[in-house]
Amino acid sequence: MDRISGLSDELLVKILLLVPTKVAVSTSILSKRWEYLWMWLPKLDYGQGRSHQGLKLYLYYESLTPVKIVSGSATDYGHSYCSEPESSRLRRFLDHNLPLHRAPVIESFRLELVSSRFKRTSIKMWVAIAVSHCLREMKILYESKLNILPSNLFTCKSLVILKLAGGMLLNVPRMVSLPSLKTLKLQRVKYFKGKTLQRLLSNCPVLEDLVLDLPKGESTGKLTVVVPSLQRLSLDIPSAHDIVGYVIKTPDLKYFKLVDDNDKSHYCLIEHMPNLSEAHLDVALPDIKSIIGSITSVRRLAICSAAMFDEGFVLNQLEHLKVCVCRDHSSNQIFRLLKSSTILQELNLFSMEDHFPQFMDNWNEPSTVPECLLSSLQSLNWSLYGGEPQERDIVIYILEHAVHLKTATIESSEGQFSKFEMLQELALSSRASTTCKLMFECPFEL
Repeated sequence: MDRISGLSDELLVKILLLVPTKVAVSTSILSKRWEYLWMWLPKLDYGQGRSHQGLKLYLYYESLTPVKIVSGSATDYGHSYCSEPESSRLRRFLDHNLPLHRAPVIESFRLELVSSRFKRTSIKMWVAIAVSHCLREMKILYESKLNILPSNLFTCKSLVILKLAGGMLLNVPRMVSLPSLKTLKLQRVKYFKGKTLQRLLSNCPVLEDLVLDLPKGESTGKLTVVVPSLQRLSLDIPSAHDIVGYVIKTPDLKYFKLVDDNDKSHYCLIEHMPNLSEAHLDVALPDIKSIIGSITSVRRLAICSAAMFDEGFVLNQLEHLKVCVCRDHSSNQIFRLLKSSTILQELNLFSMEDHFPQFMDNWNEPSTVPECLLSSLQSLNWSLYGGEPQERDIVIYILEHAVHLKTATIESSEGQFSKFEMLQELALSSRASTTCKLMFECPFEL
């Protein structure tokens, strides 16, 4: 230990950066040489819910006595939580030590406070102190309906990444200027007024990555996302959320993820995204014309739609297509998409997370073979293939018409005997491609 203690402060701080903040804090009890070194750390991670050991170290430093951590599921994240005395000790630790922090620049500051016992004034002070150190990245998880963010956070010129999660209230002041913010992630955050989010977004001139997970049981009214600089957008609207509609104007977008489970009547207006490369759509809307019309330049698309894909759209840049087969109209949806995708190379039929395959309706065999089957399709993958007549007919149709198909991979959820029967049935079907390899996979071997 003496040889390590002889190193320069700068080098010792770099060593402390290699371990979690909780471990770095615990080194302060080693000797006078180490007592204040951790206060120069440019990265601080105060995670109450990350592990029992982390909280023990904070409280041990403060009291030098063992503490008891109470386990439970205080939040949706399933983290541990503190009793009232333990929360008080953690608060006293932060109240005493954060004002003394010496690093001129805090690169990263993370607060994970799953207990609602922390006072709003205390959290505001901690955040304000971090911001005063030329803060670059902030992550906060707090399960409470309180407004815990100080006003100086919204005028922080150095802030590049801001991630907020939990039930906290976001009240954006009139004075907002975040000239360096590139990443903004808001999960289940509640908004003080209808224009709160719009005011925040309009004052982030270089924002590139935006994640919005709207909270259940709340109301957003009209959601407007107008960000010319945005390149990645993820929007999640749960079924139990009151929304009038949303407007999206992001002309430079390259990645778009929309999960709209809200089956209540609401409008959707999305302007064309000429630079879009990848999209993930999971929508319960009865009409998706606005969505499809905005993504015609996409190259990679994953889609699950309660509405039938309308004919007339041309996805002439689409190369990789994933279609969720949890809808009863999936079979006809597949072929409408194939007809629209003139240069498609890969077709993947699957079920999205928390979606389950449905019994398909009879599909209408196309009067003309989709162009991509004749000119470009090289790969077919079907996950959770059940061997139903409609499923079998679709696979056989593609095998019989896909001239350039190289691989057809069928993954079955059935047992070994059914697997052999399905393999034999498909293997005997004719194939337009003489080089096509038919592969059959079964995750539940007997």
